[in-house]
Amino acid sequence: MAAASFRWILQLHKDVPKAANFYSQGLDFTVNVCTHRWAELHSGDLKLALMQSPNDHVMQKGYSSMLSFVVTDINTTVTKLMALGAELDGSIKYEYHGKVAAIRCLDGHVLGLYEPA
Repeated sequence: MAAASFRWILQLHKDVPKAANFYSQGLDFTVNVCTHRWAELHSGDLKLALMQSPNDHVMQKGYSSMLSFVVTDINTTVTKLMALGAELDGSIKYEYHGKVAAIRCLDGHVLGLYEPA
């Protein structure tokens, strides 16, 4: 099995297009995708994803930036991380583009996992 590779930094925002504009206009990020709920930007090798915050959880629930990783086998990775003390935040989702899951590490930080279809 190959090692996990870094995918992007994810931030939750109340207004994704406004946040994408902020990074694009203020910091010269290139906007690759931008919808009401999702945006993907880059600056050099840095990849930044912006997602609409569900129910204003940005401040209420303590959500912050998330590290997202591409993995070859999400089930094995989740099992391994949980054995090390992580908690699955919700369930593994089966999307048309692949499987996704959120894991809270020992300190409560969220790690996003993605297994492409």
